[in-house]
Amino acid sequence: MLLKNSTYYFLPGGTYCSDNPENQKGNDFFVRYTQRVNLRKSGFAGRVYSVLSWTTYMILLIGGNAYSQGPGNTNPFHLSAEINIGKTQEANTGFPETKLQKSAFISIGWRQQKKDREWAKRLRNPRTGLTFGYTDFGNSESIGYAISLLPYLELYPFSKDAQRWRLKTSLGISYLSKEFDSISNPFNRAVSTDYKWAFRTLLYYDLSKRKKTSWRIGLGYTHNSNGHTRLPNQGLNSLVASIEAEFMSTKALQEFQPYIKDTAAVKTKERYLTIRTGIGQNVLSEFYNDKKEVYSFAFSTGKIINSTFKLGIGFFYRFYEHYYDYIDQGEELVEEFYPYFADNPFVYASNFGVMAEGELLLGHVGAEFGIGLNIYKPAYKIDWQLNEGDIIFSEGELVRTLGELDSYYEIKRSIPTRLGLRWYFISTRKSPTHNVFIGAHLSANFGQADFTELSLGYEYRFRGKKK
Repeated sequence: MLLKNSTYYFLPGGTYCSDNPENQKGNDFFVRYTQRVNLRKSGFAGRVYSVLSWTTYMILLIGGNAYSQGPGNTNPFHLSAEINIGKTQEANTGFPETKLQKSAFISIGWRQQKKDREWAKRLRNPRTGLTFGYTDFGNSESIGYAISLLPYLELYPFSKDAQRWRLKTSLGISYLSKEFDSISNPFNRAVSTDYKWAFRTLLYYDLSKRKKTSWRIGLGYTHNSNGHTRLPNQGLNSLVASIEAEFMSTKALQEFQPYIKDTAAVKTKERYLTIRTGIGQNVLSEFYNDKKEVYSFAFSTGKIINSTFKLGIGFFYRFYEHYYDYIDQGEELVEEFYPYFADNPFVYASNFGVMAEGELLLGHVGAEFGIGLNIYKPAYKIDWQLNEGDIIFSEGELVRTLGELDSYYEIKRSIPTRLGLRWYFISTRKSPTHNVFIGAHLSANFGQADFTELSLGYEYRFRGKKK
């Protein structure tokens, strides 16, 4: 039963809050009910994993850009300065009011035009680099600011006759100065950790192109979230408009070469087989808000086209420690609705399915996206019912409503997605028979974060065919 004209928040700090002062009388009861939450803390292993995951991502992020240049670099260097204005979207009911969002970014990058790089030729001499940024979300007290570091890929999305249009996509990390706090900041349910995944994609149009300075305008979307490693995690989403100035030195202009299609380029196709294992972390719900592990194993096979585009399909298996513990300890929903789960907690805490994958190979770095079908994920019922329900205090009693297992639940349960980066120890442009990679990915349920993962894998390439 929900009370009208009130918004309730179930908080991991052992308390709750309401925007209706009359409902605060139930606070003491709620504290007693949620005392167990105070005992749920991420242990040493969890902190080690967090440090390791972000360290790995920094290697992927910075190392990839360093290796993309290589010795004897003839890729023109450019520097750009950018200002964004936009609006931070409401992440939840009662979200703090925001004014205009303001951002400033500086990007350093290179135009990839070296002739020995197949991916650069196939993508029509794209640009790669790093973006450093500062964002004021329009409410310094409750939402604060973000400092971001993002690698980017900038492409010409349309035909060669439309060179004024550019599409820039970035995936990196952000530090946020304000986060959810059950006492001091209860209505900002967008973020609950200091560090977040950060994503930006903007479409630009060149207003003027001069020898050393170019001006462009852009429109796009930005997102920040923690990958379900702590709740609440509604995410910060914004629509932004941009104006950017790009600067190139005289030397860079001299090195600049116009794109010319290589009509003699040989088309290649290679088959591959990949095996990987990974360890991730997530939380089950706000009431079970400590980090626990997700273990995964997968293999896939497919084709690598022109040493640049990888398309394949594979099978994956995952084991969720949170699901196992919830079932093994006979928690409330198991006891009431799913007692048969207790017969074999390991099996019911498992998940397996198939996934189609696509990857853009950029030398040592690969940008990967996957979408698939869950064949078996029974414990997601518990996950959904806990996270999509409400917990309120009404007439002296604690009232819990569970998420409804409706058609939207079926979509979320059925369609897993995966996004992230891989670092290959041998550059993929060399088409090595054997290669090893590490990866950092965000796995999701149809776009809604599920867990953040580190992975280690091996790839075998079969002899390629030329056309």
